[in-house]
Amino acid sequence: MTLLYGIAAVALLWWFLSNFAHANPATLAKVLKVIGGIVALGVAGLLAVRGRIDLALLIGSLGAWLLGWSRLNLPSFGSRTQRASGSTSRVRSSLIEMTLDHDTGEMEGSVLAGALAGRQLASLDETSLLSLLAECHASDPDGIRLLEAYLDRRFPHWREDTRNEEKTRSDTQASSGVMTPEEAYQILNLKPGATPDEIRQAHRSLMKKIHPDQGGSTYLAARVNQAKDILLSRQDG
Repeated sequence: MTLLYGIAAVALLWWFLSNFAHANPATLAKVLKVIGGIVALGVAGLLAVRGRIDLALLIGSLGAWLLGWSRLNLPSFGSRTQRASGSTSRVRSSLIEMTLDHDTGEMEGSVLAGALAGRQLASLDETSLLSLLAECHASDPDGIRLLEAYLDRRFPHWREDTRNEEKTRSDTQASSGVMTPEEAYQILNLKPGATPDEIRQAHRSLMKKIHPDQGGSTYLAARVNQAKDILLSRQDG
C-alpha cells in the first residue's frame, strides 16, 4: 500500500511539473493561490490546536483570503467578539479593541482604558506598545494575546529587539524616572492611594507571572519594579 501511495505521489508530481511550463499564467496563479490558501488553513489549524489562537486567526484569515472567502467568524478570546459591517470582525478585551479586515488581513485597534486610553494603536511606537503590553499583563489576559498578535504583524522582530535592548531600556528608564505615578498605578493594577503593603503584594503577584525565570521579559519585569519603586518612594516622602 505504501508503494502505491509513493507511485501515486510521483505520478502527481510528474504531471504537475510537466504542465507547469505550458500552463496559462493566470491559471497557474489561481492554482498556486488555492494551494497557498489550503496550506495556510492547515498551519492555522495546527496553531489553534497548540493554543496559539492569535496567530491561527491571522494565518487562517490569510488562507481564507487566498481561497476567496470573504466572510469568517473570529474565534472568541474569552472576550466580546462582534461582526462588523462588510468583511471585518471586531474583538474587544478590557483594555483593547481590535478590528480585523478579512479581505486584506490588516489589523487596527484602539486603547479603551489605562494610561493610553483613547489612543489608536497605529499612533503608538514600539516602546509605547510594550508599555501597554505591561498593563495587559497586570489586568487583561485577553489583551495580551491581541496586542502580541498586533506587535507580531507591525514589528515582526519585536521579541528579539526587546531581548537585545531590554537591559539598556531598563537602565535608562530607571535613571531618568520617566514613569509617572499614574502609569505606575496602572501597571500594578492599583488605585491611587494604595498602601505600601498593597503595592508590595501587587508587585509580588505580577513578578511571579512575568519574571524572566518564569519565561517572562526582563523589560516588563523592570517596568514593574520601577512602578513599585516610584509608588513606595511617594509613600516614604
